[in-house]
Amino acid sequence: MNEEQRVKRSKFLALILRHQPESVGLTLEKEGWASVDAVLGVCQKKGRGMSRAELSELVNLCPKQRYAFDETGQKIRASQGHSTEGVEMTFAKAEPPEVLYHGTIEQFLPSIFEKGLIPGSRHHVHLSADRETALNVGQRRGKPVLLQLDTGAMRAAGEDFYLSDNGVWLAERVAPEFLRRA
Repeated sequence: MNEEQRVKRSKFLALILRHQPESVGLTLEKEGWASVDAVLGVCQKKGRGMSRAELSELVNLCPKQRYAFDETGQKIRASQGHSTEGVEMTFAKAEPPEVLYHGTIEQFLPSIFEKGLIPGSRHHVHLSADRETALNVGQRRGKPVLLQLDTGAMRAAGEDFYLSDNGVWLAERVAPEFLRRA
């Protein structure tokens, strides 16, 4: 599978495993799992067919580890980032590093500094432990702006952090008083 195919297939997986499983007749379990056979069947039906080996390659070679198989290899899910109702993944609370980052663009700053970071259609706000990853996320929509979170102050205020299996830090929200431009 070439890079273009990998990107297209990964985006389709994001659609069906994170955002709109119902659009292709797929049902996700509460923790986001779907049968590998069902996912491969949907891919085939929608003209995006791939073999189990190609799906494994897509999952295993994704640098961001966006998808994961269960321990049996019979189920697959997105690691985080769900916007679909019915999925309520359980993440373990974790002690964050002193600083976490969030990448965004200039036009969102007035709202962010008024309301804070909110998950929008997703279940959590996504945060990064390193500047580069946050900047990469921010630049998807334009010139990135890097925000820095004071995790110590958030923890002192009783806010919890979670760490997804693929290393993305998650919070239910981040109030504006814990944010500043990096």
